[in-house]
Amino acid sequence: MDILYRSANKSDIDALAELRIAYLHADFGAIESASEDAILAQLPGYLNGHLQNDLFAPVAECSGKLVGTCWLLVVEKPASVAFPHGRTGAIFNVYVDPDYRRRGVARKLMLMLIDKAKELHLDRLELRATSMGHELYRSIGFMDDESSHTAMNYMLGE
Repeated sequence: MDILYRSANKSDIDALAELRIAYLHADFGAIESASEDAILAQLPGYLNGHLQNDLFAPVAECSGKLVGTCWLLVVEKPASVAFPHGRTGAIFNVYVDPDYRRRGVARKLMLMLIDKAKELHLDRLELRATSMGHELYRSIGFMDDESSHTAMNYMLGE
């Protein structure tokens, strides 16, 4: 089976939403139906507004079906020593259908994202690696973040 690699476009929005849900199930396990419904309701509008603007998603396609993707969100913020041009990239949603894993699909998609980041003149790329992806990312050149700062979150919600 030949795999075609290309950049996602607006005609791929429904398939990208399906791959996002598949990724979330793989990463988080079962998702409450209300949460999944909310995610599926939000994704098409988000993807329509951001895809090819500040969100880039190479895809792997086989026999007309998307079987893998990863997403690059360009983030602009005030410049810093760590990012002197003020533009970084957040990589997320790295997902390959289980039937297509261990064939180099994720590596090829990640290299496409790195090329896109270079084209966009981003200062750095950031991601949070799962245990499954950690070695792949290290083999491509990502390094563990050894910051003197501690990552923290404040959850806003209902």
